[in-house]
Amino acid sequence: MGSKKLRRVGLSQEMCDRLSRHQIVTCKDFLCLSPLELMKMTGLSYGGVHELLCMVSRACAPQMQTAYEIQTQRSAALLPAFLSTTLPALDEALHGGVACGSLTEITGPPGCGKTQFCIMMSVLATLPTNMGGLGGAVVYIDTESAFSAERLVKIAESRFPRYFDTEEKLLSTSSKVHLYQELSCDAVLQRIESLEEEIISKGVKMVIIDSVASVVRKEFDTQLQGNMRERSKFLAKEAASLKYLAKEFSIPLMFFSDAREQSWLPDDWALLAHQGAVAELVSMRVGRKDAMEKAHAVVFQGCDLLPGRT
Repeated sequence: MGSKKLRRVGLSQEMCDRLSRHQIVTCKDFLCLSPLELMKMTGLSYGGVHELLCMVSRACAPQMQTAYEIQTQRSAALLPAFLSTTLPALDEALHGGVACGSLTEITGPPGCGKTQFCIMMSVLATLPTNMGGLGGAVVYIDTESAFSAERLVKIAESRFPRYFDTEEKLLSTSSKVHLYQELSCDAVLQRIESLEEEIISKGVKMVIIDSVASVVRKEFDTQLQGNMRERSKFLAKEAASLKYLAKEFSIPLMFFSDAREQSWLPDDWALLAHQGAVAELVSMRVGRKDAMEKAHAVVFQGCDLLPGRT
């Protein structure tokens, strides 16, 4: 929660502007400074700075909640619990679809259809809520230059021909998918840490990263001493930021990695792709071995589900 913007924690606009001139934008930036440094930047007394520190600390620290309070809030908010994949067997296995408010990991060998599935989910998220969509925008972070706007349009027309019957609707959907090509670990992390404001301003309802493993594999040779530690630190920081965004805004957040990479979310969801087909998305909470066996038992032929694959 340290990535939360100061303008969202109750500070005045004048104070936020004053701090931003010193590149102090997030709660983490603010809390890393000493009271003396903050007194110089803000012009406040020690007591005033202490009040600001307490306010920012409360805003970014996780609040204690009972299970009943969490359930009551979710019920009152009327937010969707899942985004349907529109694939009946897959939705049944997921008890409704891809979970909102959590991370979904998709793994599989190169060329099995992960990017294709991801583009399809982008289309689904932009659909109106009365069609099972989320009625919002999508942030798509592409680290492999694999995204194709033409394919997005083709999938939209193929999957929902009655809805996408005009160029205006196709243009509206494609304009809601915000693509960012980030080719390094630092660039990906910086983009993730800047997403909070974009989610609010653009009405983003889904975030997709294709793929996490690509940039990590290029920059961290695990055979070199010390690289494994730095790799784990990067992935942990990235996961913490993503989990915060998913939970804070109750949106589904999907990311991709190759099957040869070890999963870095062992207790969340994984989509296993096998032999050129999209396999069942299963909960890792039942144990990785059991989940793997279950996923390989239910395979959907990619050519029947999606128009083409990558």
